[in-house]
Order: sequence, then structure tokens, then C-alpha cells
Amino acid sequence: MPYWPGYSTIPPECRATYLDWLAGGATDGSFSPGYMFLYFYGLERRFFVDSPDLNERRQLLDEVRRLIEVFQDNYSAQRYLREFIEFALVSITEIGSIAPVFENPGWDLPFSVKVAIGARLQRGENLDADWVLCWFMCHPEKNLRTSAKRCRDEFIALFKLRFERRFPQGLKVAKPRPALKASYQAASREFEGSVNPSIDGKPIPDISGLRKPVEIAQEVADEVMEDLEKFSRYLGRNPEGRGSVEAHALLPQDLRRLFPSDALEKIREWATGITEAGGLVPVADVLEQLEGERSDKPGKRQLTGAADALARIGFGLAPDPRFALRSPTIDEPVVLFDLGGPVEQLEDVSTSYKAALMELALGAFVAQADGAITEHERAALERQVQSVAGLNDHEQRRLRANLAWFVAVPPDMVLLRRKLKDTGTDQQTAIRSALVAAAHADGMVKPEEVAEIERVYRALGLDPNLVYSDLHAGGVQDAPTRVRAAQPGAPGEKIPVEPSATPQRLDAARIASIRQDTDRVSAVLAEIFAVDGPEDDSKEVAAVSVLAGLDAKHTALIREVITRQHWSDEEFSELVARHGLMVAGALETINEWAFAAHDEALLDEYEGYDVSLDIANAVADAFEKEN
Repeated sequence: MPYWPGYSTIPPECRATYLDWLAGGATDGSFSPGYMFLYFYGLERRFFVDSPDLNERRQLLDEVRRLIEVFQDNYSAQRYLREFIEFALVSITEIGSIAPVFENPGWDLPFSVKVAIGARLQRGENLDADWVLCWFMCHPEKNLRTSAKRCRDEFIALFKLRFERRFPQGLKVAKPRPALKASYQAASREFEGSVNPSIDGKPIPDISGLRKPVEIAQEVADEVMEDLEKFSRYLGRNPEGRGSVEAHALLPQDLRRLFPSDALEKIREWATGITEAGGLVPVADVLEQLEGERSDKPGKRQLTGAADALARIGFGLAPDPRFALRSPTIDEPVVLFDLGGPVEQLEDVSTSYKAALMELALGAFVAQADGAITEHERAALERQVQSVAGLNDHEQRRLRANLAWFVAVPPDMVLLRRKLKDTGTDQQTAIRSALVAAAHADGMVKPEEVAEIERVYRALGLDPNLVYSDLHAGGVQDAPTRVRAAQPGAPGEKIPVEPSATPQRLDAARIASIRQDTDRVSAVLAEIFAVDGPEDDSKEVAAVSVLAGLDAKHTALIREVITRQHWSDEEFSELVARHGLMVAGALETINEWAFAAHDEALLDEYEGYDVSLDIANAVADAFEKEN
């Protein structure tokens, strides 16, 4: 058939096929769309030229809406049918009854949207969240990231909440001067007509040239997409996970009441019982409650997700893998505790908290040197927790829970030695000061504690004899202890002072300076005790096409990203800018690729960006083979 077929001009076999298609209810989309257009020409002529009554025009509109579903895979059909629907809708609907829409496959704002919004501006009305979102979602210049597309319902709901919070009276938009004019060109090319809509006898203004309202909507949308990022990433890894306990807990707090979860309430009841019983529970039990199955080897990502899920219903998990010296093994317990309320961002803690946590870890390590922590030592550690200034309520609770975990789970000296292997002078000084403080915490330095500190010094590559001078400088009275009254001795030669080549000592003033400088202690200790990359079993990924799906800019960016284990915010921004990219878009693109190829993110946001060691190695190997 020709592009614009006519019943009288098509071959007889085509007329027979057309009649068969009509007799079957015009429901088979596998037929050539030419037959649909032949039918549609009659529908549009009947609607616009014959001008039937309102009831029949509504039936005609419904029929075209049905056809657009039957031929939804044909671009030409979609274009012409949608244009008819827009003009037909406006012609038979009261302007105030036109409903907002939140999708638009075309390249221009739908005619009905222009009419509905323009009419409201003509009347001087403010635009509510529905109409601003409709304007934004249908605008050709909108920017939607993956989180808005993957989590469409959640995005729409959260956009409305955030918009209403920012504009409780709606958005005031100045009325543009140009009037809205449009014309309908029939798909059959047999007729056309112009449309000049009006409201209350006045022409409707044309909103096509307005940009400011769309820019405001984009600002709200960017905030919403950012808040949905964790939820979206979870769905990326678990496409069927919507409605699960972990997915619900990752929703922004103000969305949870709109998307309730019965399973989450059961988790809340379970966690309440655990905390009331003391808080200690096998880590496998926690993961089974959250994920519905037991895990053989909990990894960093899995434990981080569990901590985030629990925090969003008001419970904490110690240790938090973001700050712990090590994660628990599958046979070890963790501590569940009451956070005092939901916490959305567990990673947002003060430098005082991070410094206190690391010093507490070292203190517990020294206290367990003799195989057990005495009540006196426990009390000293608790006083250490209580004495930390500058913590908010949930940080205090987290610190106490971590102390409970340090007491319940013996320290790992092998891991500690590995962590201390390549430390600098400032880092060594910070650790030495923390160990000295821990040894003096209970007012008594025991031989077992001294022996354990010696082991740490050896791990640092220091002379273990420094332990005694450090302990002396850190609090032991700097004077001899009188055993008996002095008596004159026999006269003789004075013993000369032996020249000393003493290695570096721990200056008492230096200790005090570092311990008072919370930011510095936190920085050096956190760098040493930062948890290693994800502990999940690495997945073998074929080197071929390892960066398939990425363009040249993002591929070049990844080549540089994997050269380091951590990038600060400033460093990453500069790196991305050098490649002509934006931070948010680049981060989303490369992590989406990483999830598809490796089932985890390449970059984890934590005081900058941590690079996954497993993925970095796999990508580096692939690049090497390619070269």
C-alpha cells in the first residue's frame, strides 16, 4: 500500500485484508500500520469535519486511545494518534477538568498541557505540585537520572512532598504575553484547522518560551533524585526487591508512610526484643531477618546495607563497617541497640566521634591483653566513652554499643599488624599517644598490657624499648620513688653520665597537642583503621568488553580513577572536569556500569570516594590485555 492509502486505490487483496482486520475488532497490531491509518482517517474526519455530538466524540477519542495501545511499537502511529488525542481532548473537555500527565514521548509540550497551565496563569492562579511536575516531566529539556526512571512512582511522590514544603502556596508564575495558537493537520492530509483556545473570553497565554519554572522544578528534582539514589542502586542490584525490608528501609523517611511495609514492622518487633535482651546477636541472624536467607560470608556492602536498613527504623548495628577496624565473621555476634530515633545518613558523623571510636578500639585492645577485661578496666573504658565531648545523642549511643562489641569480640592482632604496616611519623605518633592513654586509663599499667603495646610497636617498626619511655612520658611521675632515706656513701670518683643515642621519644607535650587536636587524631587514625574494600566474593568478569556500554570520556575517566584507592571530593571534581564531565552524572554512569558488570559500585561515597579494589584490579587486567 502507498504511504497515504485510500480504500478505492489499494489492491483488492489489501481491501480484503483490511476488512478482515476490521472484522476481527481492529485489535491485531501485527498487521501493517497502513490498515490502522486507513481506519484512523475515517475517525479523525468524523470527529473534526462531521462534528458529531459530544457523546460520539468521546467514543471516537476512546477508540483512538485504544489504537495507540495496539500499535505502541510503531513511531509513526504513535505520533499521529497522540496529536489527534491532544486536540480532541481539548475540544471536548472543560479546561479545568484536564488532568496533568507525567510522561511525554514527543519533542514538544503536549497541547493539552499548554492549554491547562496557560489557562491557570491567565486566571492568576499559582501552580500546585501536580502541574509544576507535569510541566517538568513533559518538557523536552528536563534532565532525569536513573533514580527518577527506575523509581518513577517514588520520584513523583517525593517531588510533590518536597515541592509543597518549598512552595506551600504554590508557584507564582508571571503570565507570558504571546497567545497560544495551534493548528491540526489531518493524518490523511485532506483537511486542517487552526485552534485559538480562550478562557473567560480571553486568549490563553503560550507557556512554550518560559524557562524559570522548569529550572525551579529541576532543582527540586535534583534533590529528590539524590535522596532516592541508595534506593535506586538497591533496585539496580535487586530488580524484584521493591517492597522488601531492605528496600523499604532505604526509602527517604518522608516516603515510608506512603509505601508501608508489613515485613518491616516485623523486623522492628524482632530488633526491639534483641535490644531488650542485651543486644548481642549472631550476624547471620541479622542478615537472615533482613534478607530472608542466611549468608555464608557477610561482606562490607551487605553489612553496610544492613546497618542502613536498621538505622532507618531507629536501630543501630555495631560495628558499622564504614568505621570499624574489621567486620565480624559469620560466627561472631554484633550488637543491636536503640539509636533514639531514625538516622538517615550513618556516615555523617563528627570528627570527634571517629577519633573517639579509634581510641576506644586501641583501649579495648590493650585492656584485653591479659585475655580478659576486668570490671575495673571496663569501668575505665566506659568513663573514656562518657568523657568524649562534642558528640550528639546517637553518636554517644553508637560509641557505647561499639564498646560492648569490643568487649565481646577479641581483637585481631594479625589484622592490626597489617593495618600498621606502612604508617608515617604522624600516624605512629597518634597511635602511640592513644596506646599510652589506654594503658593509663585505669591508673595501673600491667605487664600484659606492656607486652601487647610492645607488639604494636614492633608492627610499627619501632624499638619496643620505647614503650617504657613513652609510658613514662605519658603519665608516670617523672621523679625517682624513695625507698629509704638517703645516707652518705663512701667517698670516691663520680660516675660520669653515659652518653645516650636514644631513638625518638614520645614527647608529653606532643601527646597532649595531638590528643587535643581532634581533627588530626581522627584523620591519622581513621586513615589507618579505614575498613578495606568490599569483602564480598569477587566475581570473575571476562576481560573482553569490560567497559562495554561506556563512551570514550567515561572509559578514560575510569582509567585514572582505578590508579588510586581513594579520591577526595576536590580531587574527584578536578579529575571529572578534566574529562569534560559533571560529577553527579559521571558517578552515576560509571557506577551503573559497575553494577551491571560486577554487581557492585566502583566508587563508594565516604569522605570522598573509595575505589573498589576488586573492580579496579579486574579493569586494570583488562586494560593490560587490550594493550
